[in-house]
Amino acid sequence: MGYFAKIEDSVVTEVISVSNNVLGEPTLTFPDTEGAGRAFIANTLQLGGTWLQTSYNNNFRGQYAGQGMTYDPALDEFVSPVVEP
Repeated sequence: MGYFAKIEDSVVTEVISVSNNVLGEPTLTFPDTEGAGRAFIANTLQLGGTWLQTSYNNNFRGQYAGQGMTYDPALDEFVSPVVEP
């Protein structure tokens, strides 16, 4: 299963799963799977916006994306929000 985070103004607003069959896994791996996932989200699910693949096992982009996190394009990572004490 692949996971994709919707990014709006650098904030993760939604995370969805996409079947491995759609992504071409296990033959393909990230970053090659990201294009197939984005195409499926746009064309089949007809969801607009910017979608980035995230790793449930933290294998890429720092950590698994969750709602309210931000995406730092310079680091190509998802970042947890800072919680004030």
